Amino acid sequence: MQKPPKITDRKALLRNRERADLNSGMFLHHAAIEEITDRLKLINRNFSNPAIVTGFPEIWKTLLPNVRLIEDKEILALEEQSFDLVVHAMALHWANDPVGQLIQCKRALKPDGLFMAVGFGGSTLKELRSAITIAEAEVTGGLSPRIAPMAEVRDIGSLLQRAGFALPVADSVSLTATYETPWNLMRDLRNMGEANALEARLRKMTLRNVLIRSSELYVEQFMHLDRIPATFELIFLLGWAPHPEQPRPLRRGSANTRLADVLNNSKTGQQ
Repeated sequence: MQKPPKITDRKALLRNRERADLNSGMFLHHAAIEEITDRLKLINRNFSNPAIVTGFPEIWKTLLPNVRLIEDKEILALEEQSFDLVVHAMALHWANDPVGQLIQCKRALKPDGLFMAVGFGGSTLKELRSAITIAEAEVTGGLSPRIAPMAEVRDIGSLLQRAGFALPVADSVSLTATYETPWNLMRDLRNMGEANALEARLRKMTLRNVLIRSSELYVEQFMHLDRIPATFELIFLLGWAPHPEQPRPLRRGSANTRLADVLNNSKTGQQ
């Protein structure tokens, strides 16, 4: 089997995480914890043996009592069929093999165990990516990898099926933070531990002219009411370890009601 390409420089990632500010830089993690907590409340089940895969165990240990905290290495320290809940928390975008991570989580679940994940989606930092791409092309005539690849919700949702989960669900929540300047945003990214840790990144300081020009473009294109926006898309995944008693989707073509009839009835208020 062909080994997946190396996307992340693990040493750089760990160094960035060690420099993160756990007091001021974790607001997106806290927002993700609130969302996961709300979603767990909708599931009528008590979890006696949960595990969380995360690069920030100090933050995520608050999600559930007696939770097992697992570092997001390529090989996860998860025993097969040992957990009734596994949460993969804000780390899939740094994984060299996201499908492999999902498969390992599924194997760690008992039959009918629940998998949940939250991570950054493709709209994350779209403003910054636009500004710095144009600036670097203008100043240097080329581009270098700067932001970790982040999948669209429809693409990453299909990974659940590839990993073998039953009843897969994927959705996203978009959050917008505002800043006085792009420099404040970049400082916040360092505080989050989300600075550039790509294997293919430039190993030297970014030219000052590139940073200045990207800041100018960011302000020109996106500033509103003296603030610049930064979009953060959180993608949420849910799937179950297969079990014989789970509901199964209907066989294609077996439905008795046409979608058009349902839509027409909803528009007219008919029951």
